[in-house]
Amino acid sequence: MRLVVLERHTVPTFYMEMVVMSGGLSDPPTQRGLASFTASMLREGTTKRTSKEIAEQVDVLGASLSAGSGLSSFQTNVSASGLVENFDPTLEIFSDVIRNPVFPKDEWEKFKARTLAQWQLQRSQPMFLAQERFQRAAYGDHPAAFIMPPADSLKKVTRDDLLGFHKRHFQPGNAMLAIVGDVTLKDIQGKIEQAFGNWASLIGAGVPKTVIPPAPVPGAAKIFLIDRPASVQTVLQLGNLGITRTDPDYFPLLVMNRILGGGPAARLFLNLREDKGYTYGVGSFFSGSKFRGTWTAFSSVRTEVTDGAMHEFMVEFKRIRDVQVMPEELENAKRALIGSFAMVLERPEGLLQNVLTLKQYELPYDYWDTYPQSVEGVTAADVQRVAKKYVDLAHLQIVAVGDVSKIRSVMAKYGAVELYDADGNRIDAAGAKGQSE
Repeated sequence: MRLVVLERHTVPTFYMEMVVMSGGLSDPPTQRGLASFTASMLREGTTKRTSKEIAEQVDVLGASLSAGSGLSSFQTNVSASGLVENFDPTLEIFSDVIRNPVFPKDEWEKFKARTLAQWQLQRSQPMFLAQERFQRAAYGDHPAAFIMPPADSLKKVTRDDLLGFHKRHFQPGNAMLAIVGDVTLKDIQGKIEQAFGNWASLIGAGVPKTVIPPAPVPGAAKIFLIDRPASVQTVLQLGNLGITRTDPDYFPLLVMNRILGGGPAARLFLNLREDKGYTYGVGSFFSGSKFRGTWTAFSSVRTEVTDGAMHEFMVEFKRIRDVQVMPEELENAKRALIGSFAMVLERPEGLLQNVLTLKQYELPYDYWDTYPQSVEGVTAADVQRVAKKYVDLAHLQIVAVGDVSKIRSVMAKYGAVELYDADGNRIDAAGAKGQSE
C-alpha cells in the first residue's frame, strides 16, 4: 500500500482518504452499481462493530466517515476527518470498515429499500431527468451513460456479491492512503503500520485489471424531450463529448469554459440572466477522466421563454466559436481561474486532492507548480480553436424537461426530436410508450 502524508500545521485537524483503484468500471455488466453498493455498505457493520456502534463512535469523536464510488469511476474512496487529538481512535474505526466489513444481510435489505425509495424520489426532479437522458445520449452503452444503476441490478445483488467484490478489490497493492493535516510522517507512520501492516494481499490472486472503455464516437445532433405536463419551467441541458483529464487541450478549454459559462461574469450568465431575465441560474462546465468527459451548458427557464433561451444559447455558442474573445475578457478569465486555484491551496483537502490527481493520472511532478503559467499561456486563438472543437454544434445533444405540449414545436427547430416520459420510456409519435432504455 502506498502512503502519502502532507503536513499542514495551521489547524489541529486531519483528513485522510483511502483510494482503492477499483470502482464502477470494475462492475460486471449485469451488476452495474456493485462497487457503489459495496462502498456504501462499508460502515454498516464489521467483524468488530455493528452499524449502530460505528455511527455512535464516529459521532462521539466529532469525526466524519464516508465512502463512495461512481458508476463510471476507476476508484473507490473512503475518507475520514476530525481533530488530531482523536486521530488514533478514528484511524482504528477507519481501518476496521475498510478491512473487515461483513455486509450484514438485514442492513443490506434496509439499504436496498431506502435506495429504491430515494431513486423514485429522484425521478420527480427535472434536473435529474435531464442529466440522466443527457448521459445516455452522449455515452450510449458506455458505463458513463448511467448516473443511477438499473433497479433490477440493485434487486439482484446479494450479500455474497458484496463480499466477493470487497475480497477481490480491497487489497493493499490496489490502494493508496493519503493524509493531510496537523501530523508528521514520524508521528503517524507507526500507527498506520499497526492499522494496516498485516493487511495481506490474497495469495496467488491478483486484483482484476480495470478496463477503461473508450467513449463512443459522437452521434448526430438530436433533441430529447422529457414530458412533465403542466410544468412551469423547462430544464435545459446542452452539450457533447469533451476531453480526457490529460488532454493537452485541458487549459485552453478551462479558459474557454470560464468565458462562456463558468461564473457570474461569464457570457451565458450576463446574457440569459442579467440581460434577458430568463433564469436565476445558467452556466457550463466540463469534466475529464481516463476516458472522454463531457462539456455541458445548462439552465432552468420559465416555460414561456424556452424559445428565447434556446436562441440565446445558440447565439453564445456561435459567438465563442466564430469570434475571438477580446483581450480584457481573456485576461479577466485567467485572473479568476488563477485566483480560484490559489483559494484551493488554502484548504488542506484541496491540496490533498491535487496530490491524488497528480498520482492517479500520472501528471508531471511540477504540474501544480506550473498551473498559473499554463493558464496564463492560453491565447485568444487557443480559446477559439477549442470552442470550435468542443462546442460542437454538429453533434450537440440537447435535453429539455418540461411541458411537451408547449415546448415541442420550439425544440423541433434545432433537430430531430425523441420523446420520453419521466420513467425513461420512449414515447412514439402516436403517444404510445415503449420500453425503458
